[in-house]
Amino acid sequence: MSRRASMRISDVLGALQLEFPTVTNSKLRFLEEQGLVEPDRTQAGYRQYSPADVERLRYVLRQQRDRYLPLKVIGEQLAALDAGDEDERPAPARLATNDGVRQAPTVAGRFTAAGLAAEAGVEESVVTELVDAGVLRPGSRGHFDLWARDVVVLAAALREHGIDARHLRAFRSAADRQVDLVEQVVAPWRGQHTSSSRARAATLAAEVGELCGQLHTVMVRAGVADLAP
Repeated sequence: MSRRASMRISDVLGALQLEFPTVTNSKLRFLEEQGLVEPDRTQAGYRQYSPADVERLRYVLRQQRDRYLPLKVIGEQLAALDAGDEDERPAPARLATNDGVRQAPTVAGRFTAAGLAAEAGVEESVVTELVDAGVLRPGSRGHFDLWARDVVVLAAALREHGIDARHLRAFRSAADRQVDLVEQVVAPWRGQHTSSSRARAATLAAEVGELCGQLHTVMVRAGVADLAP
């Protein structure tokens, strides 16, 4: 793979955003500050990346997204890869397709109630019930973000087992409490007004949030195991 640095940061974002829609300039600069990628610099000080740098970034972002690994561990893995001590396993394809045609990711905050219902394959009344129960929260203009689709799909599956929207209020309350806990952890970074601190806050929030989610899942699985005859 070419190591010739010829890509601007906008080119890198364009290459990554299909798979990682939320990646930003700040995120790339933060990963550079953490020593995970080292782009070249032009005489004017602008960053320039090589295709090898882009694949390195792709590896870091996948490890964060798919395995919830902290950056320190990812850095150790990259060091092992650089030394030839470890081979990267091919990642599964995650591109959304419709009849074989690649689809661009939906822009967050663009789902109406009707659009969300269509995207999740349910009646619009299901979305309405989730909103009325406080499980789903539309934005100020009545639109829903990307996460709302997963909520609706899972809620619809639970509905088949007699668990309706009012039963899911406890999930919403538990999630809110966990978000409050994560917010306390990242508050020192969010209070700083630099791009690197904002990127650090976003990365830390994602890591701690996923750990909270995993802990919740383990506890539920342990409790359910006790119900088996």
